[in-house]
Amino acid sequence: MADIKFKRFSQKQLTVLNWWCESSPYKDCDAIICDGAVRSGKTVCMSLSFILWSFYRFSDSSFALCGKTISSLRRNVVTPLLPMLKGMGFTVTEKRSANIIEISRDKQKNRFYLFGGKDESSASLIQGMTLCGILLDEVALMPRSFVEQSMARCSVNGSKFWFNCNPENPHHWFYKEWIKKAEEKNCLYLHFLMEDNPSLSEKIRSRYRSLYSGAFYERFIEGKWVAVDGLVYPFFNEKEHIGNVPEENCTQFYISCDYGTVNPASFGLWGLCGGVWYRLREFYHDSKAKGFQMTDREYYDELCSLAGNLRVEAVIVDPSAASFMECIRREGKFRVVPAQNQVADGIRKVSTMLKTKKIMIGSSCADTIREFGMYRWDCNSIKDTPRKEYDHAMDDIRYFVSTLQGDTDNAVFALSVERKERRY
Repeated sequence: MADIKFKRFSQKQLTVLNWWCESSPYKDCDAIICDGAVRSGKTVCMSLSFILWSFYRFSDSSFALCGKTISSLRRNVVTPLLPMLKGMGFTVTEKRSANIIEISRDKQKNRFYLFGGKDESSASLIQGMTLCGILLDEVALMPRSFVEQSMARCSVNGSKFWFNCNPENPHHWFYKEWIKKAEEKNCLYLHFLMEDNPSLSEKIRSRYRSLYSGAFYERFIEGKWVAVDGLVYPFFNEKEHIGNVPEENCTQFYISCDYGTVNPASFGLWGLCGGVWYRLREFYHDSKAKGFQMTDREYYDELCSLAGNLRVEAVIVDPSAASFMECIRREGKFRVVPAQNQVADGIRKVSTMLKTKKIMIGSSCADTIREFGMYRWDCNSIKDTPRKEYDHAMDDIRYFVSTLQGDTDNAVFALSVERKERRY
């Protein structure tokens, strides 16, 4: 069996690993919360500590590992955790179809159920269970109903709650009800920074610092629960983010669409060249400014004009534009993909792609460039919501990035497959 070699732990990581031990001053706490910066080393040590605690306190018992989705839970928690456990002498049996992991060592065995808490309906999935403990990874991304239902399942004496998250808006229910009331709820609260993760080099820390700006820098790098305000993309500038390539140099093409009748419609043609996606050209129609509305068929004709003779892999469309998607499907020329439409997460992904120069805007895309300078956060909203103005090209860009990037932050444009030749 392969040996697991750990780097030294920081003091906060050690506290997470042993807070439940008899010698710890925190052993009588009912819960632990770890929040703070990205890549700060909180998830791995928390998940490992959760398993070790379960075997220290219980045998032949049930526990829950919860994430926003099952796939994100497997990626962020399960995949890095299982090799560590095997290296420490645990036997692991994973029943993927049932989302159960059975872990044993010597004569002890415990069961760990995997749950995704992505929306209000998720609460019903965990009802009726009796658990000895729960770990909620990315808890701030889960609906309150799911979190509170999962906590209600922990009715066994000695059960504890384990919460892990990155910061969100300061009006978020978890921040107000748990972090601000940690002492009142008999909860150990630990705030992590990247410096609390000894495995990160200063070079890597600097790279992460360069990826964010504004409120997202304060959240993901400084670990603060702050509200967003001002421009959504304050770092955008023509010198760094506007560039052109010939269409014949591109190996793949997509079109992204934000559909509107009364509101403006925005379509963008994207080409992949040298690992960078270029917004080659666009179509933008503002019915109020031009004095007339367009039909689905007229929009489809403009879509065909934008594509020209290029082989377009897919058209990514505003998911609410059902009639327009049906119009495209009936013609049979383009494959239609309903866009991913998580607004705040999509904006974060667009920000990262802009800052890493993975997307560039063509100089002819005048309406996109105009909107980048006017697209602002709604400072009166309790959620991270941009104002519903000057957002049409911004939305179609967000659809493009979010949909091709999918649910994996680390895999850039998972749907993209390099072709050896192009056909026109």
